[in-house]
Amino acid sequence: MRYDKKYRQTFTEKARRITSTLTLEEKTALMAGSSDMTRIKDAWFKTGNYSFYPYTSAGCPEHGVPGIRFSDGPRGAVLDVGKSTCFPSCTCRGASFDTSLERSVGAAIAAELRSYGADMFGGVCVNLPYHPGWGRYQEVYGEDSCLLGTMGAALVEGVQSRGVMACVKHFAFNSIEDRRFTADVDCDPRAEQEVFLPHFKDCIDAGAACVMTAYNRFRSEYCGHSTHLIRDVLRTQWGFDGIVTADWFYGIRDTAAAIKAGVDLEMPVATCYGRELAAAVRSGRVPEELVDEAVLRIIRTVLAFAEVRRSDPGPFGPDVIGCRQHTQLALNAARKGITLLKNDGGVLPLRKKQIRRLAVIGELAGAPNLGDHGSGQVFPAYAVSPLDGLSRLLPQAEIVCYTGRDPMYAAHVARHADAVVLVAGFSYRDEGEYSQRPKQSGSDAVIGGDRSHLRLHRKDIALIDAVAPVNPRLAVVLIGGGPITMSQWIDQVPAVLMAYYPGQEGGRAIAEILFGEVNPGGRLPFTIPMHKKDLQSVQPDSDRQHYDYLSGYTRLEHDGIRPLFPFGFGLSYTTFAVTDAAFTTGRSRLTASCTVTNTGSRTGDAVIQLYVGCSRSAVPRPHKQLRGFTRVTLRPGQQKTVRITCPLAKLSVFDPDTGTWLLEHQTYELYIGTSSADGDLLKGELEM
Repeated sequence: MRYDKKYRQTFTEKARRITSTLTLEEKTALMAGSSDMTRIKDAWFKTGNYSFYPYTSAGCPEHGVPGIRFSDGPRGAVLDVGKSTCFPSCTCRGASFDTSLERSVGAAIAAELRSYGADMFGGVCVNLPYHPGWGRYQEVYGEDSCLLGTMGAALVEGVQSRGVMACVKHFAFNSIEDRRFTADVDCDPRAEQEVFLPHFKDCIDAGAACVMTAYNRFRSEYCGHSTHLIRDVLRTQWGFDGIVTADWFYGIRDTAAAIKAGVDLEMPVATCYGRELAAAVRSGRVPEELVDEAVLRIIRTVLAFAEVRRSDPGPFGPDVIGCRQHTQLALNAARKGITLLKNDGGVLPLRKKQIRRLAVIGELAGAPNLGDHGSGQVFPAYAVSPLDGLSRLLPQAEIVCYTGRDPMYAAHVARHADAVVLVAGFSYRDEGEYSQRPKQSGSDAVIGGDRSHLRLHRKDIALIDAVAPVNPRLAVVLIGGGPITMSQWIDQVPAVLMAYYPGQEGGRAIAEILFGEVNPGGRLPFTIPMHKKDLQSVQPDSDRQHYDYLSGYTRLEHDGIRPLFPFGFGLSYTTFAVTDAAFTTGRSRLTASCTVTNTGSRTGDAVIQLYVGCSRSAVPRPHKQLRGFTRVTLRPGQQKTVRITCPLAKLSVFDPDTGTWLLEHQTYELYIGTSSADGDLLKGELEM
């Protein structure tokens, strides 16, 4: 059963009866967090992380209303130490283009949260990264609204299928980390409605229980105080009837402004709500009707999901957390997301029988590297590094591991090996949620934040420069949360594998792909440009930011700039042919179909993508945009007809003058194929 808006509405009358019996103090207490901050701060100073315990709201047990128990975590349950399953980063899962897999990941995370006693998941992050240097890029699925919305909706459905409320964040325009508390973002109304908000609506349409506002300002107003975003867009345009919560601590700054905008819940403790809100009502600054509306939404949603949990007895408990089934799912997610970008001369897959000595080079090769150490950090029982994975896969071979601190010695190690795996990229020190973490010495360490550049560290480039000339059987494995430019060195190396942050089983998946145990099937969820200057720019030292209508692949195509690797691109150890493209329309949907044939010698996965162009539009629009996708597995020689549908409403344009959506009467260009590059697509046209 899908636990969506219609299901929640069945609890409206019960929630209304309870609300009518509550005192003002009881109602305002329901609208604020009741977390034990002493306990949480103690964890912060001991470990640098304060998310070990569920953040709680008070609830009203005497009236049958349980409190909320919230956990963060795009990569898994952010609770306890050394237990939870750490799944690959969202960019890695986005690269799978596999919604069924993402639903399974959501259900597994929800099962672990319930085993901890939590009932709300704050890990559905669907902000569109305006610039690839955003520190928290790894928390989202990629650069495209369709991909963000489709995968985010799948995660919502998976999480809520186990009775855990899904919280979608950060609403909206939150893609600057270093200045997230002070940034003031502006864009024109069409960019707002067509580019930066549709993926949030996809998650709402999937039945999401909760939406979290963002820290930043939008058009000079804090998002947590924005009547336009919350009441006009979220409530009125989209019909959202769930809970709106402010981001932690600084998500709202003014009691009256927040409640009038439509924020229902302040977490993790009462600062503007609770007693402050009760006082504002008594003084006449806030109508009590606004409190009643918020309390009704909270109670209705909490009761609905409590009933879902009662209908799903589990099993839940310690044995579920980090269980073999979940770690196997994490492995499968890494296998499906890791993306092969270059493979000149068929260097990969490496063959076990030909490898007596393997050189594994790079500081990141032997270290568990799970990504951000911010609020989404997950603490698994173990993590398999690339070195661990290769060592387990090649028990008979000699594995020579060197950090690469001396490039010349690294070249010596590489020269005397049968093959080389060089691991380079980033860690939580380079990108992630910006934080000043206390050290045991008492000094503060700044970690995470936005990347000022998109290239590898200079030491990594120097390492590649030294190693590449001495061994032709070289594979570079890249670790990172977003696009990494490679123009300085890619011509020197025959093989490149993008591993993102592949989770606790990531090292095993990397080894399996390098040696052909698994055929790579991931596709880039973002564009990799030739140079940083090819992309749209942001002003890192300014709080005033303007977001244009175009970004990522839509901007490069508009400007006629060829990327290094296009959006949706990825190689395989087999080959595919896409033929027989056909496009039809019904009353409400567009359908695209094609025949996909595995023309190679290995079983493999193809990701077929549908793009729609509107070159005849009365207003400027992208050359084409992703409007659907599907992943298909084919045996050698196997042929399959693939169909992708898209609601016609997804082709509409927003009219700022009337505030309505219009489907233009024109001839649309339709494309189906294997990446956003024109050369990888079959084209057709339809008048609609």
